[in-house]
Amino acid sequence: MFVEVCANSFRSALNAQNAGANRIEICSELAVGGITPSYGLLKEVFSNLTISIHVLIRPRSGDFCYCDADFEIMKHDINLCKKLGCHGIVSGVLHQDMNIDIERSRELIALADPLPFTFHRAFDSVPNPLQAVKVLEDVGVKRILTSGQQPTAVKGLPLLRELQENFSAIIIPASGINPKNVKQFVDGTFKEIHFSASSQEKRIEKQFIPLNSTKHFDETHQTYADQQTIKQMISLIHE
Repeated sequence: MFVEVCANSFRSALNAQNAGANRIEICSELAVGGITPSYGLLKEVFSNLTISIHVLIRPRSGDFCYCDADFEIMKHDINLCKKLGCHGIVSGVLHQDMNIDIERSRELIALADPLPFTFHRAFDSVPNPLQAVKVLEDVGVKRILTSGQQPTAVKGLPLLRELQENFSAIIIPASGINPKNVKQFVDGTFKEIHFSASSQEKRIEKQFIPLNSTKHFDETHQTYADQQTIKQMISLIHE
């Protein structure tokens, strides 16, 4: 079975390679499901790793329904990744009704060509997954990364198996896969598997003011800088 590790840093990427992984999906900020990594991280990874590297193209956290500016950013990032020597692109675009945005998906796949395109876990929000795999197959998606529309891939195993039966390319089980349950996926159904093997270490002892804000973690909302509030505050500053 082909092993892909979700790597959120250069340290994670190097650890994955040294452990024998076949490929990494490089990203940043696992706490929000991953976003596109910085140029510096990409440059370091491509300069030092020898295994296959796929890059997550997701311009922000939250939903997968992107405005025109978001979409332009995604296209710029794909072009950059191709110039750096990327081996594959991982991305996905949905409409507001959670169905696949076919037009924009085609555009990203064409831009990524000749690199293989993986449709990421935006797939876990589509209302009709069996119909969606056919759509993605038709537009040229080579892999679908999914938990089977459940919080973990173990819970989604029945749908994952059904999806693979209906998809000529590769379904990659992902989410919550660990040493205790990984054997459940080694039954010949799946050719690839995806996990982060995340571990945490305490780096400092000193107390500090946390920067995390729970109000930003609701994926049904998008946080943005409000223009009127900015104007009001600037006006107050200059009174």
